[in-house]
Amino acid sequence: MTATQPRVLLCDCEKTMRLDPARIEGIDAETPIHTQLCRSQLAAFEKALASGERLVIGCTQEAPLFDEVAEEKGATQQLDYVNIRERAGWCARGTDPHPKISALLAEAGVTGEPASLRSIDSDGVCLIYGKGQQALDAARALEGRLSVSLLLSDASDLVLPTILEVPVHAGRIRTVTGSLGAFSVTVDAYAQILPSSRGAAQFAMPRDGAKSACSLILDLSGETPLVTAPNKRDGYMRVDPKDPAAVARALFDISDMVGTFEKPVYVEYDASICAHGRSGKTGCTKCLDACPAGAITGNGDRIEVDPGICGGCGSCAAHCPTGAVAYRYPMRDTLIRRLQTLVGTYCDAGGKDPIVLVHDEGHGLDLINAMARFSDGLPGNVLPIAVHAVTVFGHDAMLAAVLAGAKRMVFLCPPSQADETLALSREIALSTALLEGMGYHGDTVFTLALEADPDKLTGCFTVPSGPLPAAPALFDPVGGKRDVARSAISRLLKSAPEPATVIGLPETAPYGRISIDADGCTLCLACVSACPANALADNPDKPQVSLTEAACVQCGLCATTCPENVITLEPRYNSAPEAIRPVVLHEEEPATCVSCGKAFGTKSSIARIRDKLSGKHWMFQREDQTRLIEMCDDCRISAQWEMPDTPLRGGSRPRIATTDDYLALEKGPLSADDFLKDD
Repeated sequence: MTATQPRVLLCDCEKTMRLDPARIEGIDAETPIHTQLCRSQLAAFEKALASGERLVIGCTQEAPLFDEVAEEKGATQQLDYVNIRERAGWCARGTDPHPKISALLAEAGVTGEPASLRSIDSDGVCLIYGKGQQALDAARALEGRLSVSLLLSDASDLVLPTILEVPVHAGRIRTVTGSLGAFSVTVDAYAQILPSSRGAAQFAMPRDGAKSACSLILDLSGETPLVTAPNKRDGYMRVDPKDPAAVARALFDISDMVGTFEKPVYVEYDASICAHGRSGKTGCTKCLDACPAGAITGNGDRIEVDPGICGGCGSCAAHCPTGAVAYRYPMRDTLIRRLQTLVGTYCDAGGKDPIVLVHDEGHGLDLINAMARFSDGLPGNVLPIAVHAVTVFGHDAMLAAVLAGAKRMVFLCPPSQADETLALSREIALSTALLEGMGYHGDTVFTLALEADPDKLTGCFTVPSGPLPAAPALFDPVGGKRDVARSAISRLLKSAPEPATVIGLPETAPYGRISIDADGCTLCLACVSACPANALADNPDKPQVSLTEAACVQCGLCATTCPENVITLEPRYNSAPEAIRPVVLHEEEPATCVSCGKAFGTKSSIARIRDKLSGKHWMFQREDQTRLIEMCDDCRISAQWEMPDTPLRGGSRPRIATTDDYLALEKGPLSADDFLKDD
């Protein structure tokens, strides 16, 4: 073990795992195997703490205990925990867990730049929205811990107490915006309770459109959620009022949501490369379509991401064609390095046919735990990788995993999030099309598993029989999203069995070209000015528009902007060298001024204008008037000036009156002709 490597502490959990340190890559063969590191052998952990070295503990179940001991001892070094038991060690008899354990320990050592944090202040002002007595009981239970207001959607079974500790109102919530610490609520039929209510509760002077602000919302109405993706909106709790246990948990949890909290800033936004819009025209809307929480809104030519609402699903970043929205939890290069390390270490340790299982730290980890405790656990070749959200994966990371040697990738999501996987499904379709276009067997490489049944999940772990990259290859994932994706694609092409130069892709793909109907194009170059990726360019010396296909993101702004509607998009991936060079899409001979010979416009445009206006418009009835259409700007003005009926030239300008003129008035009145004479 070198001085820069962390010390690894292994425990076979009372001999329920078969561990041999000599067969685990990256650790000293003399590393001791403990049996009860969290109990009778806790002194070994304390001794390791005293060394001051960074520690990696092969256990997550007892992490709270180890953290408590470290705090008591005043230890300050970094402690990392790796679950090698449920994810690898508890496996079917005859399975060798060591290659996978080697991979899990190595992957845990890959760290990157952490996401920045933002502070959120909650003053404890809580709105409880519900029906009757249950809502009132909940409000009274929270009063004292929070500053509670009660809004009743139905007060039919309400029995008022002799002392009313919380303000009570009636109304129906129309809209809710914001997040923890900054909710804004609009209420219709809003009315205060009458203190004189006897028997049934009575409310006075209802009005619509009442507005209020609060830090927390407890929704006990049992109706449609008040916000999009309610399970992702911090500060908003919605529970089934018919489930007393769920209501009790919500009351317990929300009572602690007072003070200052820190939340990761999951994504960052670079407006300079965004393809959302130009000059009021809308182009790409992939991030808005993919966001399940409604955290992204359009704001003219750019978008805005509300970090308070964002739940970190990463769908926007995964599906963004330019990389303008980038995920930070973790960053792209960190995620790909984790994949490369996981698969690469497994193969180096003797593992065969690696299958990557992408899962979240909630549903996915619970399912893996159930498989390990009540069945044979994950197969030995299934390598789990935990992420904040499975939907963060784009085609760049998927192809990097295949390039590293993964035979298959399974994306495990809970069935309840099926409507949040649109972007992930499209990225899977894109990756599949790219692999199949190279001659690989791609139709079963990527699988979206919306499963809660461990037995059904096991069926996703078969190894595809078709051709895949024979020799794993790694690369440094630096640069933007498209740079990383092209690096992976180019390396996959080198070993592809039947690579196609041009690969057809799904309609939502971020690669492709455009075509222009030359008969209708006037070379106005509106498409060039609208292109956010500089894929389209003009020629200052002649009427011409060219395309650099490798830069085209298929945002559609050129087609939206084109006044003649002659542009169509063609999604595809072109690996030919000319894809990185400008290719002329349409050009014409320039029209020359009939007076001075200066080039201006195009011949077809000038001819079209002459044909439409000559003899048909009052300004172009004579031949000399029609010739103006074929002149440049300067010559056109000069020619108009020389025309006898030109509106540009007025009458003679009156002479300025002088002192002599006024003296002459004493001799007699002056006529108008006197003032028109020059001096």
